[in-house]
Amino acid sequence: MSSQHPQHPQHPQPAPAPAPSLTEVEAHGVERIPDADRTASPLDLFRLAFGGANTFSTCVLGAFPILFGLSFWQGLAATLLGVVAGALILCPMAVFGPVNGTNNAVSSSAHLGVHGRVVGSFLSLLTAIAFFSISVWSSGDALVGGAHRLFGLERSTLSYVVAYALFAVLVLAVCVYGFRFMLFVNKVAVASASVLFVLGAIAFAGDFDPSYAGVFTDTADAATKGMFWPSFIGAALIVLSNPVSFGAFLGDWSRYIPADTPRRRVVGAAFLSQIATLLPFVFGLATASIIAAKAPKYVDPAAPDFVGGLLAISPGWFFLPVCLLALIGGMSTGTTSLYGTGLDFSSVFPRLSRVQATVLVGVLSIAFIFIGRFGLDLVQSISTFATMIITCTTPWMVVMMLGFWTRRGWYDPDALQVFNRRQRGGRYWFSHGWNWRGMTAWWVSAVIGVLFTNIPGQFVGPLGDLAGGVDISLPLSLAVAAVLFLTLLRLFPEPRAAYGPQGPRLVPTVEVPVPPITGPGTEPDSTRPAATAAS
Repeated sequence: MSSQHPQHPQHPQPAPAPAPSLTEVEAHGVERIPDADRTASPLDLFRLAFGGANTFSTCVLGAFPILFGLSFWQGLAATLLGVVAGALILCPMAVFGPVNGTNNAVSSSAHLGVHGRVVGSFLSLLTAIAFFSISVWSSGDALVGGAHRLFGLERSTLSYVVAYALFAVLVLAVCVYGFRFMLFVNKVAVASASVLFVLGAIAFAGDFDPSYAGVFTDTADAATKGMFWPSFIGAALIVLSNPVSFGAFLGDWSRYIPADTPRRRVVGAAFLSQIATLLPFVFGLATASIIAAKAPKYVDPAAPDFVGGLLAISPGWFFLPVCLLALIGGMSTGTTSLYGTGLDFSSVFPRLSRVQATVLVGVLSIAFIFIGRFGLDLVQSISTFATMIITCTTPWMVVMMLGFWTRRGWYDPDALQVFNRRQRGGRYWFSHGWNWRGMTAWWVSAVIGVLFTNIPGQFVGPLGDLAGGVDISLPLSLAVAAVLFLTLLRLFPEPRAAYGPQGPRLVPTVEVPVPPITGPGTEPDSTRPAATAAS
């Protein structure tokens, strides 16, 4: 990516305003954050992104390599592959917030069109529901289980209902207050959860055996051995889903970083925040291997119960830290998941304020949690849902990143807000509000990814067996999205006005008039001259 900053009209830079108090409800929606209010730093971005993943729910995802039958060392290799690959895919998405002062869904207007930006909103909604649900389920189960061991609380349906409801309401309250309160929660979570994980390492050190062999041993039959690579890739994809899940949300937090902050620092903060998640991932992996050895019924693929298994093998003094870890970590994951979606839906549905949209999405998510926990058996489908999310989200991220590169990081902040203001026209109007180049590259690659998905024992796409049972959906969808988008940009050039003063990189353009921005808050059409590509 270019190291140059977007060129906007020169105007005096106001002095930064003092940061608002924690109890002041955030007023900003997805409109461009004023320069004076941008008081966050790359370190704050690190705290939010790491805090949102330094949680109990990440431990649950970290247990999946063991659930898939891998040994500890095989699971560690799959975890490292998933975390590093996911961090590399994710980190460039952090630059859109400082550049445009808004979230990534709004920024995607430049590459998918004024109306096409709803794709990002839809993806963020699915991601928020998935990871908010994971955090409430895992944290609620841990709290009830810990209370049962500590105080003899009955593990009844009522206990779980109360735990889920209280936890979900706490998360929702933090999201309603907004960015500053969420940042405070994550500052506390990063330090406290890290300490609790270290205590956990001490608690389980005596039981941990890195030689845990899994099911793919030399004595395994041929059918079992043939499932090794599908299981290894599937486990890596589950891990990778965690960093990729932040792709639609990074702009929600980085938009408070000043635009002149060096991009390498912003990208570096996002990358390191995911590398740091090896702490909860490896904790989940190690404890799952202990559970598999000492209490194997809890890692039965047909009915896995990582939380129950962890409590079963925990020493008595660690029950309270488990409860604290569940509460603190779950708050962090829940708030980072829910905040961004509420923020974005306030622009999709303009009648709703940010607070109203957050409450609406929160209530829907809570309803989903209760239906999934007590009406259906969705816990076993976490891996399927997570894989589907990354299969659909990564092509969208590829379009965004390649678009940033071809545009040399230049954007028109006013044209990005056309959808939110219920207006029409501008540099990013393209064809009736849709940029079919970016949209086509996204949906074609996402569909291909789904067709080639192969999650052993859960979901196999129509073409999922063509690679010998190995899930190649992610690399294939990434490659198709990149090649197809660049090909479409070359064969069907975009308007020159969509690019900045320095022009495009690598791709051609075409000189066409820019439709004027019309609608609420603009002058009548007859008094607004149409902009030209040269303007």
